[in-house]
Amino acid sequence: MELGLVGLGKMGGNMRERIRRAGHTVIGYDRNADVADVHSLEELVGKLSGPRVVWVMVPAGEPTQSTIDRLAELLEPGDVVVDGGNSRWTDDEKHAEQLAAKGIGFVDCGVSGGVWGLENGYALMYGGDAEHVARVQPIFDALKPEGDFGSVHAGKVGAGHFAKMVHNGIEYAMMQAYAEGWELLEKVDSVTDVREVFRSWQEGTVIRSWLLDLAVNALDEDEHLDGLRGYAQDSGEGRWTVEAAIDNAVPLPAITASLFARFASRQEDSPQMKMIAALRNQFGGHAVEKK
Repeated sequence: MELGLVGLGKMGGNMRERIRRAGHTVIGYDRNADVADVHSLEELVGKLSGPRVVWVMVPAGEPTQSTIDRLAELLEPGDVVVDGGNSRWTDDEKHAEQLAAKGIGFVDCGVSGGVWGLENGYALMYGGDAEHVARVQPIFDALKPEGDFGSVHAGKVGAGHFAKMVHNGIEYAMMQAYAEGWELLEKVDSVTDVREVFRSWQEGTVIRSWLLDLAVNALDEDEHLDGLRGYAQDSGEGRWTVEAAIDNAVPLPAITASLFARFASRQEDSPQMKMIAALRNQFGGHAVEKK
């Protein structure tokens, strides 16, 4: 099938390539003309045959809103827009209503996989009406990992981004636990090879995971993370998870503490945050601050 893809950054560019490898046609637009297939949203829409599917992969907030606004003007009844960025689920409801007034469908999709998704596939969580999801299904099938798992129709509009938000909240807590354990091991004199302790956990333990593998990768590159400043940014989804927990009276002590730990990292050079920063760089290519 044909797909219009808006946003060809670290995630979007690799997604375009994976979809093309599956045999689909992708026409990509980006403000960076060096990576774009077309030079405007108007040209992108004009090159797609109706009914169209346009996937938006730009930062949450104003960049997404302005893109949705323009697509609402350019697209026609029967077309579908997918928001695959990290938008807040409450924005999805507004976007769906805005587009529905023009007869345009809307699907929200949380995407996980980072810089590794091109080869490994992307975990996808999407929300929306069944008929709109069905229109996009060939693209979901192209992006997801091989096998029976890694893709889910989570529910109504907003469910995809809500599920991805909770996923990222869990990710915060898991990274924090690895980071705290790493700092404690580094602190004591009796443990002389912390990196190899982490490596030993990769097989046969209940805490083995992809994040653990990435921690070992980071320690192989810089055994004591001496080159990193102990500062870790938060993407917003950790905050939204905690806010949703408050709104729904659901206790999230581990996720909340992991978010607050990142705030603490901005006040001092935290050893734990060196590991958090290294992990974020490993799985998502997020920027780190060097000493």
